Amino acid sequence: MTPMTEVEGRRISLSNLDKVLYPATGTTKGEVLHYYAATAGGVILPHLRDRPVSFLRYPDGPGGQLFFTKNPPPGTPAWVATTPVPRSEDQSARQPVVGDLASLMWAANLVVEFHTPQWRTDAPGIADRLVLDLDPGAPATVVECCAVALWLRERLAADGLTAYGKTSGSKGLHLLVPLEPTPGGEASAYAKRLAQEAEAALPELALHRMKRALRPGKVFVDFSQNAASKTTAAPYTLRARPEPTVSAPVTWDEIAGCREAGALVFRAGEMAGRLERYGDPLAPLNDPEQARPLPG
Repeated sequence: MTPMTEVEGRRISLSNLDKVLYPATGTTKGEVLHYYAATAGGVILPHLRDRPVSFLRYPDGPGGQLFFTKNPPPGTPAWVATTPVPRSEDQSARQPVVGDLASLMWAANLVVEFHTPQWRTDAPGIADRLVLDLDPGAPATVVECCAVALWLRERLAADGLTAYGKTSGSKGLHLLVPLEPTPGGEASAYAKRLAQEAEAALPELALHRMKRALRPGKVFVDFSQNAASKTTAAPYTLRARPEPTVSAPVTWDEIAGCREAGALVFRAGEMAGRLERYGDPLAPLNDPEQARPLPG
């Protein structure tokens, strides 16, 4: 019989709790659900709430089939909120909104990465944050990403903008900036200019073009995730990687002190201690008082 649990008055069926999802660490599905319920729930929800959520599903672990879905999966409970989203091919499209612990646990039971756009449900396509995805091309690592991040931090500060960092949960870094509501096209254009400036200032290190032949040894400053149709891994989501790594907030001291490739790799089991020490370093992203306009 599939176990049932009650979360905030909602009955949720939980399945295959003993299934090993991450063979490298022996991490089970039950442990993944515990991470979201006991460790990450209070901090991930503010970053998911009021945004349409896309799922990268990996029900058999990162070594199994992975598939991306934006539509509510079959069997989605009626109490899970959904929101209309603009899609040129389907004007009636809807996506889930994960705004409470019950919805979070329902989604986590599907075994997913959580991805969100840079806009909220009440203003589709109007960005309230900027994202720069720093992706290293081997042999470059997160060490080189940190060097580029420090340059971008200063460049953003010159425009009156404050950047916050998190790991991608894979190889690189994400920089996030709270914005006053801004048309997505303007945010994208500004992010592209920053990427171009980074390449001009750090020609041996940064790159704004995606061409694979140019990537080895450099950091691709991916500005494309500011497009209204694109999404980014949410803070605190587990990733479908060989180990249960987290897209984890990092401090600027950690970024400045990064000297080796594994220095900014954080797994689910480490997050409770980091939250106790740092709280949520990305909390300002959800504070309208911290938002600033793009330069004119």
